[in-house]
Amino acid sequence: MLSVYTPSGTVLERKTVEAETSFPEGSVWIDMFAPTAAEDRMVERVLGVSIPTREEMQEIEVTSRLYSENGARYMTATLMCQSDTESPKTTAVTFILAGHRLITVRYDEPKPFTIVNNKLARACSPAVTGETVMMDIFDAVIDRAADILEKVAADVDNLSHQIFDRAESGFTRQQPYNDIFLGIGRRGDLTSKVRESLVSIGRLLLFVQNEVEGEKWPKDQRAHLKGMQRDVGSLSDHATYLSNKIQFLLDAVLGVVSLQQNNIIKIFSVAAVVFMPPTLVASIYGMNFKAMPELEWSFGYPMAIVLMILAAVLPYLFFKWRKWL
Repeated sequence: MLSVYTPSGTVLERKTVEAETSFPEGSVWIDMFAPTAAEDRMVERVLGVSIPTREEMQEIEVTSRLYSENGARYMTATLMCQSDTESPKTTAVTFILAGHRLITVRYDEPKPFTIVNNKLARACSPAVTGETVMMDIFDAVIDRAADILEKVAADVDNLSHQIFDRAESGFTRQQPYNDIFLGIGRRGDLTSKVRESLVSIGRLLLFVQNEVEGEKWPKDQRAHLKGMQRDVGSLSDHATYLSNKIQFLLDAVLGVVSLQQNNIIKIFSVAAVVFMPPTLVASIYGMNFKAMPELEWSFGYPMAIVLMILAAVLPYLFFKWRKWL
């Protein structure tokens, strides 16, 4: 699907263009969502740029993601998708700057595109260009990454309280750690995807900065570009901190579970030791030999009972004295 955005007063008007038709005059942003082969050919013919395929967009080499060709700049970034669901994922999005026109190629619906679309539909600068639209998208991507990291940080703090509160109160069947393990895994996966996106955006911003060194970009746009680079750096550091904290929580919960399992095994071991001497006494006097003088004693049975009780109580008291229980 081809969506073409053209300035109309103080807003950016969106129009859907079918293949084999002409673009509206003055368009500054062409958004290609899951384009067909016919749409690719149309954009290549009209704008004189080469549209990368989905396979080419997924290549990870920097030279395949950031390059200039025939006067157009090609930049492919990895953006977050479905971060509010249980199955977040990343998707490759290509930004092409040709003249002062922006072309975006994507196969998913990253939320920053919806945010920028709604924003420009309400108000935009009369001097809007493809560069300013691209900067707005980058800004929305960074803001979205910050929101995701803030939510992950709150969830990690909540998981931390659950782990150590349960560790203090003890493990019970009503308090399994399965949900905590799943929560840690999902936050770790989400954080790693955000870091991947931030690294990609950081490289893209550095490429843009190097490319505009010889061009006369407005001073405010240059300052905005440097500000976004600082934001990406700080968010990357925060994502690293969250990853380390998530790893610490994973180690902590594994240690707590292991400790509690050891305590359970220790109880069984102590019980086995406590009941071993009475079992020995009962085994001795349960033998069917004829020459056993104790079998003829009138007080033999009470003596055996007392002996078994003492044989059980004395090891238990010894363990309590050594604080093994």
